[in-house]
Amino acid sequence: MKHTQWIRVALDVPLAGPFDYRVPASLKAAKGQRVLVPFGRRELVGIVLETMESPSYPEDQVKDILMVFDDLPALPQDWLDFGQFAASYYHRPVGEVLLPAMPSTLRKPGSYTGKLSKGGPVARLDRRKKTGKTPEPPEDKMYVLNPEQQDAVDAVQAIEGFKTVLLHGVTGSGKTEVYLHLALDVLTKGKQVLFLVPEINLTPQFEQALLARFQQVVGLDGIAVLHSGLADGERLKAWVAIQRGQARVVLGTRMAIFAPLQESGLIIVDEEHDASYKQQEGLRYSARDLAIWRAHQLSIPVVLGSATPSLESWHHANVGRYLKLSLTKRAKTTYMPAIKLVDTKQLKLEQGFAPVVLQSIRERFERGEQSLVFLNRRGYAPVIHCASCSWMSQCPRCSVYTVMHRMPGHGNVLQCHHCGYYGRVPVKCPDCGNQDLEMLGRGTQRVEEFLRDVFPDACVERIDADSTRLKGSARQLFDRVHSGEIDILVGTQMVAKGHDFRKLGLVCVLNADAMLFSSDFRAPEKLFAQLVQVSGRAGRHVAGGEVLIQTAYPEQAVYQALIRHNYDTFANASLEERKITSLPPFSHHVLITAQAKTVNEAMQFLQETKQQLITEPQLAGFQAVINMYDPVPLRIVRVAHVERAQLLIESASRPVLQAFLGYWLPLVQDIGRRHRIRYFTEVDPLEI
Repeated sequence: MKHTQWIRVALDVPLAGPFDYRVPASLKAAKGQRVLVPFGRRELVGIVLETMESPSYPEDQVKDILMVFDDLPALPQDWLDFGQFAASYYHRPVGEVLLPAMPSTLRKPGSYTGKLSKGGPVARLDRRKKTGKTPEPPEDKMYVLNPEQQDAVDAVQAIEGFKTVLLHGVTGSGKTEVYLHLALDVLTKGKQVLFLVPEINLTPQFEQALLARFQQVVGLDGIAVLHSGLADGERLKAWVAIQRGQARVVLGTRMAIFAPLQESGLIIVDEEHDASYKQQEGLRYSARDLAIWRAHQLSIPVVLGSATPSLESWHHANVGRYLKLSLTKRAKTTYMPAIKLVDTKQLKLEQGFAPVVLQSIRERFERGEQSLVFLNRRGYAPVIHCASCSWMSQCPRCSVYTVMHRMPGHGNVLQCHHCGYYGRVPVKCPDCGNQDLEMLGRGTQRVEEFLRDVFPDACVERIDADSTRLKGSARQLFDRVHSGEIDILVGTQMVAKGHDFRKLGLVCVLNADAMLFSSDFRAPEKLFAQLVQVSGRAGRHVAGGEVLIQTAYPEQAVYQALIRHNYDTFANASLEERKITSLPPFSHHVLITAQAKTVNEAMQFLQETKQQLITEPQLAGFQAVINMYDPVPLRIVRVAHVERAQLLIESASRPVLQAFLGYWLPLVQDIGRRHRIRYFTEVDPLEI
């Protein structure tokens, strides 16, 4: 008599799981394989986590699986373990971690069972004619590292097993060249490299660099790119190449940390401080933090690179947990750009520009150099205002103002950047009828329009989320900047990091003060990092690079450290402040955010969950080591007719906090069901 096979399956459903199933005698399922299973009235694709001698429930209650997908190798055990760690640390069901990491076509039942399935998506992919990629001619340049770069490469190559390395290099110091040398060494040993970048628009230039240097080693199909901007077919092709072990280099954004690599030898996280590595919905994970755990799991080095490391990473380096390596000089130019503060308190500005800034842009244009105007606010005008009655263009769904945009073919529209609401710009004030409505403030569209009027002979272009909506448009715009076609570039944070503009001599920063007085304790750190990144675009290949920052508060410590190119002093002083106030990295946070029809309902739910620490006997031991703040409404309390409040939990010990959550969150879940309220949990939140 044949032994019955029982398996435990992870499914992408908002229930704890995993779920027990029977494997019928006609099928055989192994760990890491995908299976089709019945779930309620639906059929779902799941991943086999383990095989068992007997199920956790009576056998007559356990359903049979319907199909086993064997078109790809089973997912490796270390990948399954990695997903289970992420699920436990961020307190999400394991199926909500593993399944969304895969291309949608591999987890849709219809991809295999529909009339047009033709053997499934992998079979269809394999049948496709290979599109003939033209090999890039191999670069014959000799890449001679300077002494600092060589020391960094030698130090990482000497590591055996796991180690976190913080590569602190000023902008333009050649961190990428260090990455490439390290990657080549790992690839020649037959291992794979995972390369993370913070944003999609950085992947094309890195892909070109990787192809130019490594195609002789790994072949044209040896480099796979993973990010959310890929079409389903492109993402499937990359995933299949990775799971089959054909891809030797994986380049991607935060989602690429879940790539099922078989033989990893090195993980690189470029711009490790960047907030884009933190997922803000669903599984709210930090790809940087998971990269460190993944490297530890695989006993390999992980390199975190940045000109402005996060204060958490800087602290770990200071106390010896990370190996700190420094690149203090620019690799190709002799000098760092000169950073100057333009005090705007006594100046009369023209459309937000100080006269000296406009003059500097003119001088650079006449010399054939490019200028970058940085303003982290898209749209035309942040708000429409009536001077007679003080009416402002409020979003009808959210507690924020709508931003005026100029839309080609649609004229002027009001748009909410939080819920997506669109509305017409009123001809007159809706409250008092005044026809002289004013536009307050300025966004990138308005700045672009003004600069085109002031410099009619210059090519002025804008790069922001609006101008790059169409697929491939960002790459086309950046190619035009690199070719020198664009004279004056207006941009948001999309242009601030990672780009190597050869003719850019001047960077002008408008409205830098907006972040100075934020209630977010990380605001100074974010502002410093943002300004260093955008400043680093200037003078990388031209002499006399200059950065002009307009501010009404030039005496602020952030600006004073910036003009001296002194990250160390800024970071150490900031860490001292964090230590005094017991803020991260000297404490650890979890944030519970509740959503309801009214903010009072959300606050009542959070208040009741907070009371559990006092009233629940099983939590008594945590009272001295867990600090719960009072629930508060969010700064932007209403978004899309939903009102929100949050509860912050703090502890000096990460293991204690995790243990507390294990006991407390099931109680929160019960209260949530009773209140019928929606909430989510975020471990290590970046924004509070």
